[in-house]
Amino acid sequence: MECCCNHKGVNAKKKQLDLKKLTPILEKYKGLSGSLISILQEVQEVYNYLPMEALNYIAEEMGIKPAKIHGVATFYTQFRLDPVGKFVIMLCQGTACHVNGSKAIEEAICDELGIKEGETTQDNLFTLENVACLGCCSLSPVMMINGETYGNLTPDKARKIINEIKEKEGKGV
Repeated sequence: MECCCNHKGVNAKKKQLDLKKLTPILEKYKGLSGSLISILQEVQEVYNYLPMEALNYIAEEMGIKPAKIHGVATFYTQFRLDPVGKFVIMLCQGTACHVNGSKAIEEAICDELGIKEGETTQDNLFTLENVACLGCCSLSPVMMINGETYGNLTPDKARKIINEIKEKEGKGV
């Protein structure tokens, strides 16, 4: 889904990877069959996503076909192939949230951050993702940021939450 705002978001830029960070992970699982998901989980913890360069390196080092690794990485929703911000905003678009104004919340967030749904701010601080349901219907409209739930949102309340995070991160308003 695209945001209703007119901003042109900037996706996070990919930088040169330090593949040496993967050595302890790959040594830990060397020779253990059925460990690919565990490897990918740990690699994602290192980079906060699964860079293609890292996936190719895993294939080479572990003797696993790249197609198999890519298949696993794209099959499971827990894995991300694109970088995300330090704060991932999951905005509920379920029925209760939709009826109670989640689209207006989305517009406010897009406007505040200058991104569209699915994009990451240029400073890599925020990523906005629309989700089908967070299971907090009594708090609708609701969003979750890095596991913390914010309910009964209004556009102004959503902006305030984002600006409080920016202030804590030293990014100011």
